Amino acid sequence: MLAAKINGTEQAMTPVIDPEACKPRAPRKLHAREQHPEDTVVRVGDVAIGGGAFVVIAGPCSVESEEQMVETAQAVRQGGGAILRGGAYKPRTSPYSFQGLGPNGLTLLGLAGKATGLPYVTELMDAEDLPLLEEQADMIQIGARNIQNFSLLKKVGRSSKPVLLKRGLMTTVDELLMSAEYILDGGNQSVVLCERGIRTFETATRNTLDLSVVPVLKERTHLPVIVDPSHAVGKRRYVAPMAKAALAVGADGIMVEVHCRPEAALCDGEQSLHPSEFAELMAQLRGMAAMCGRTI
Repeated sequence: MLAAKINGTEQAMTPVIDPEACKPRAPRKLHAREQHPEDTVVRVGDVAIGGGAFVVIAGPCSVESEEQMVETAQAVRQGGGAILRGGAYKPRTSPYSFQGLGPNGLTLLGLAGKATGLPYVTELMDAEDLPLLEEQADMIQIGARNIQNFSLLKKVGRSSKPVLLKRGLMTTVDELLMSAEYILDGGNQSVVLCERGIRTFETATRNTLDLSVVPVLKERTHLPVIVDPSHAVGKRRYVAPMAKAALAVGADGIMVEVHCRPEAALCDGEQSLHPSEFAELMAQLRGMAAMCGRTI
């Protein structure tokens, strides 16, 4: 029991608790296919994710400079990418690694977006930065490390911005869908799920790309599903085969890392495609998409 001094006398106080606030709500399963049979289409600027087209999101792991960002964005545009990606805030395993440019990085992303006409997606790490991203970004990414940061999910659930939700390194399908449910329950229905590799015993690649999750998710949810082969394999030479495999299994798109000078990148250069490699991949994807009756 709580106590407080009133007129110099300590008196007992009973906290006032609303009994209704303690009652669990009935689950709604807003993500479920049986409650929403039609595929959801999420719009990012003028780009539609879901609904048949194969959408390519591309750009550097992190924003480093205006020159790097604009040059890479132009390569993405020329290659046929539809959405630009770039990290202004970077969650890194080591505190001594490059942590991103923060608000300055958002400014540079905006400049690159204007120069190329591409909408852009960037990662949100701290709820304090949400108003800034809502003002400047076209799509907000919740990264693998924050997929079960439920307070953050609730806040983006109240946002009007589309959300790219990445599967965690050790997140099950049920956990991924329940994280999406937090966002949907907040009122934000524009959620895109992203498979980016899970942690297994295998060390030949950075993570293990779980392509089987694409048809599983397509069966269980109406939300669009994309694949990030770059973070899954961690090596440039494996990105293109896995990107093509993502198209083959029915993903709604991919997100790949592209850098104008990967050898000098401050983050994940070893898994970033050169612009020429990106252009070659896009040509191959267009050929595959045509055979599948899809467009890019």
